[in-house]
Amino acid sequence: MAVVVVTDSSSRLPAELAERWGIRVVPLHILVDGSDLRDGVDEVPDDIHERAATTAGATPTELCAAYEQALTASGGDGVVAVHISAALSGTHGAAQQAADQLGPEVVVVDSRSAAMGTGFVALAAARSASAGADLETVVSEARSAVGRGHSFIVVHRLDNLRRSGRIGRGTSWLGSALSLKPLLRIDDGKLVLAQRVRTATKAVAAMLDQVGEIAGELPVRVAVHHVANPAGAIEVADAIRDRLPSCVEPIIVTELGPVLALHVGAGAVGVALDVADSA
Repeated sequence: MAVVVVTDSSSRLPAELAERWGIRVVPLHILVDGSDLRDGVDEVPDDIHERAATTAGATPTELCAAYEQALTASGGDGVVAVHISAALSGTHGAAQQAADQLGPEVVVVDSRSAAMGTGFVALAAARSASAGADLETVVSEARSAVGRGHSFIVVHRLDNLRRSGRIGRGTSWLGSALSLKPLLRIDDGKLVLAQRVRTATKAVAAMLDQVGEIAGELPVRVAVHHVANPAGAIEVADAIRDRLPSCVEPIIVTELGPVLALHVGAGAVGVALDVADSA
């Protein structure tokens, strides 16, 4: 058998990649109008980011069930659970509770990221598992991928972030007051302000500059996400393709998904990178 990798739905892994690499996906939750909707399972309104909705992580019970099934499928070889940053969601804490119940054969890895920033960590682990690596090696590959990851996002408004508490109130007020289009990045698992820019066009240009500077000529995997802005995502993907001929795989372009969309709002465009080590 082989080690099995589990992640959560915020990772935005395309279904074909999850299936190809045998990655199991646990849904997170969207709470709206008295309903508890499971991301990727239940039908979620397309305009969820405009509604008075909230999000919730997977519960320890849900995660424990997923890990037990994965552990059985692994034939006892083990499970590596890669989840959204502990600084952004309670899912990591719930995952650790679940893993503690099942013993050392289940190891939780904090991706310190979100969306495909998490997905790329899960994929690195799954590729290692597919090659026949043992649990310790798969965990090591996942943690190495955490250090290679970089994620950025341009948001068109800060109302959603302010409501969700994902960025400081002072920064939100400043952005609204000056009509800025901030470039945000994930730094050690936290969403922080990378640059204040006057227009969305300039913010995207700044994001592309940072992407190019980080990747250089190194082999890189790239994902582009958006919230109700497919044209903007395609433009960003095209620009990255021109700038980074060292992309080792086709650029992934997907919606950011309802859980994360609730926090960043319509128009947002983000980029996640998995950059090869320079050594």
